[in-house]
Amino acid sequence: MKTLIHFIVSALAILVTAYILPGVHVDGIVAALVLAVVLGVINTILRPILVFLTLPLTIVTLGLFILVINGLLVMLASYIVPGFTVASFWWALLFGIVLAIVSWVLERFEKEE
Repeated sequence: MKTLIHFIVSALAILVTAYILPGVHVDGIVAALVLAVVLGVINTILRPILVFLTLPLTIVTLGLFILVINGLLVMLASYIVPGFTVASFWWALLFGIVLAIVSWVLERFEKEE
């Protein structure tokens, strides 16, 4: 049940973020739910591998390269999920940053209840 609530909160965060950013478009709640699942799978499986492989570059850039990895993973998700489009890499990078902030705020409300 907690996992389902987490995906719903993630979908809400995706919808809010897409509403804020003009370069990102989500067709509806179904696309947001599918995107939440796809981003969850990508971040669970692919992200740790990429972070490990680019560890020297991440250390040299003081961790900022992880933002680039997040942007690339959002671009990958936009190719996988129909109904989710990102205009460019920079919008994907900004989407990843804003999504993290919105998700954090929504999860704070989730923990209070």
